[in-house]
Amino acid sequence: MPYTRLAVCLVLAAASAAVAAADLPRRKSGLWEMKTQMEGMPSQGPMQMCVDQASDNLMRDEGSRQKPDCPVMEVSQGAGGKVILHSVCRMEKTTATTDAVMTGDFNSGYRSDMKIRYNPPMHGMSEMKMVQEARWLGPCKPGQKPGDVMMPGMPGGKMNMQDMQRMMNDPEVQKMMRQQRGAGGY
Repeated sequence: MPYTRLAVCLVLAAASAAVAAADLPRRKSGLWEMKTQMEGMPSQGPMQMCVDQASDNLMRDEGSRQKPDCPVMEVSQGAGGKVILHSVCRMEKTTATTDAVMTGDFNSGYRSDMKIRYNPPMHGMSEMKMVQEARWLGPCKPGQKPGDVMMPGMPGGKMNMQDMQRMMNDPEVQKMMRQQRGAGGY
């Protein structure tokens, strides 16, 4: 996986830790296409994800199980069905303040506008703005299983979020990530 794609995945994982633990609407089961644009970074192209309630719940449950250090976690409903998220979480040696607004019905599509501020900067980044637009395409394709993510340029064409979660929980992988952080990696 090229460095840029790995960096994007790591930033998205860090950004979504607080969101996963929040009480957000659940997506309709099936195949979703998501286009994510991070300010100042080239688009990675649309990705697709096969979702069912169990795989969506896995992300939410894993976020809760990891007990992110988030003294502030506010999710509220705004006018017109908007979901508003404000959180303050400690990650590594920084505080991440996230403000997000999500719109849509989560059955046919949704949009998320997110701004995260890191104090002090995390891996050289003091602020990240991200927009994600998602639309439901229909049932998952034959051969896809819930949790499968298909992204342009991904070796093997896909990865499974459940498999990735197991990998991230592996003590050897965690040790390697700690060593990378200590060496100023990512």
